Formats: sequence, structure tokens, C-alpha cells
Amino acid sequence: MNKMTRRGFLGATLAGAAIPALGGIAAGQNVPPLADGLTVEKDVVFGKGGNLDLKLDIYRQRKGKGKRMATIHFHGGAFSAGSKDMLWRTIQPYALLGYVAIAPQYRLSGQAAFPALIHDTKAAIRWVRANAKKLGIEPDRIAVVGYSAGGYHALFTAGTGDRPEWEGTGGNPGVSTKVAACLAYYPATIVSRDMMSAVSPEDRSAAWATAHIAAGFPPTAIFHGFLDTTIPIDSSLRLVQQLRDQQLRDANVPVEFHGFEGVPHAFDTNMEFAVVAAQLADLFLDRHVVSPRTYPPFSGGRGGGRRGGRASP
Repeated sequence: MNKMTRRGFLGATLAGAAIPALGGIAAGQNVPPLADGLTVEKDVVFGKGGNLDLKLDIYRQRKGKGKRMATIHFHGGAFSAGSKDMLWRTIQPYALLGYVAIAPQYRLSGQAAFPALIHDTKAAIRWVRANAKKLGIEPDRIAVVGYSAGGYHALFTAGTGDRPEWEGTGGNPGVSTKVAACLAYYPATIVSRDMMSAVSPEDRSAAWATAHIAAGFPPTAIFHGFLDTTIPIDSSLRLVQQLRDQQLRDANVPVEFHGFEGVPHAFDTNMEFAVVAAQLADLFLDRHVVSPRTYPPFSGGRGGGRRGGRASP
């Protein structure tokens, strides 16, 4: 597996100005630069959103077994804009770390009313699990990653795995939509009036407000910039407290928070921060999903993590 550093990744990405056509991309099509050692398969159809073919992009290493785990990344855009293509920078650090990193399309608010976007994100999870063998992953090693409005999708789907009222009919019926972990970047957990204006009045229900937090919620890590004025960091801090409260009741909701000083919304469009956040996420996923483990008490401490797994030496 490629060794990644912040400077090394940045240099490799910027150096890729002229790249041959890769799998799933037509010759002559404009291809964003890829870091050395990565491939991308573009516009793979994974399901249906009404009459619309839903497509996804798959980023992964050319060689190596990787982690046999998928991360499914949902773009932002205030629920009414954006596309999977805008993730090409921030998703590559995950692929370089050995994950099969997948960016799916979902219907925007102008294309279909809520909960269509949730149905589409669920369809993406089902497709990835149904194609686990082809993707080279373990079917129980799927995490969702969301950015801004996409952070809402990630949290919502993480909290409603296999809930029939949210599954939709986008494809691969009967396949589980439970996920092993959730990573939310500056998530829209408290939806503003401006965001709500994109949603029809009949859909402005409690389900649209804050993601479901219940027993069995998967391990969750949240990333947010302290200078974010689009989605203030306080909303993520409140969510962390909600998850911690649930952890005290349920003892099964590991939560981690990373606040980044001096940076605004979408801080990870700066490649240095994208790489650092991915490295932090990698450690979180490794110790909760890939190689679950707990930690012994530090000197004078009261104990380490409570999840199952082997203790570190």
C-alpha cells in the first residue's frame, strides 16, 4: 500500500495534469488528476431514483489488498445543489489509505421531495454490500462519510439501518443498510430555514430535523472547523453530547470529535486538512471496524474503551 504524507499526496495530486483515460471514463473526457497508484471507475449505475439511473464513482488502489473496507461519501450542497464529482479531491486520501472509496449520486431537492435522497443513499449502501466480493471488501465493513448536507445523509442512514419506512425501492431489495461506522464532516444536523426552503412543507417533519440517535447507533466521528459560519460548530458539539448521552445509556455508541482551529466550512477542500482528517478517520475506523480493540488504563486512569476486541500491549 502506498505510504501517504500530506506533502506527498498533495504533490502527487497536482502533478497529475495529464492522465490517460481510466476504467469507466470515455477517452477524451476531462478527468480530474489522480494521485499515483489510484484508479477511478466513473458513473457506475447502482440503482434507480424514480425513473433516473443513479450512478457512483469508485476510487481505489491499482494494486494491493487494501483494508477490505468501503467508505461511501455523500457530497454537500444544501440539499439542492452539488454532485458526486465535487468529491474527487477529498475522497482520494481515503483510497490512498486502502479503502474502496465510493461517491454516489442522490436526487436533489429540486428533483424529488424528501425522503427521496434518503432512499437513494440507502440504495447506494445496498449496492455496495451486494457487490462486496467484486469490490474486494467485507460486507460488514461499510462506513458512510458525509460532508455538510451529505453529513446529514450519513448520520440519518447510520441511525436508520434496515428501517423499512426509510429503505425505498432503489435496487437490491432485502440487502441490509446497516453500516459499521459514520464519519460526518461539518454535518447539517440542525437544518436551517434556508435549507428547509428547499423541502416541501409537508416534509418538514421531525424526521428532517436531527438524525436519529438510538440504541445501536454505529461508531461515529465528527469533523468541524471552528470558524464555520455556514453550519456553526456548536451544532456538532450538541450532537456529540447527544451521542455521549446515548453511550452512557446504551454503552454502545463510540463517538469522537475533531475541531480544527482557524478554518471555515468545507475546510477539507484544502488538501492538507483533507489528508489529516482522513488519517484521523483511518485510526478511528481501524480500531472500531478493521481491527477492533480496547485500550488499558493509562497511568492513574480509570479504564479504556468498553467495546470488544483485543487490548493493546
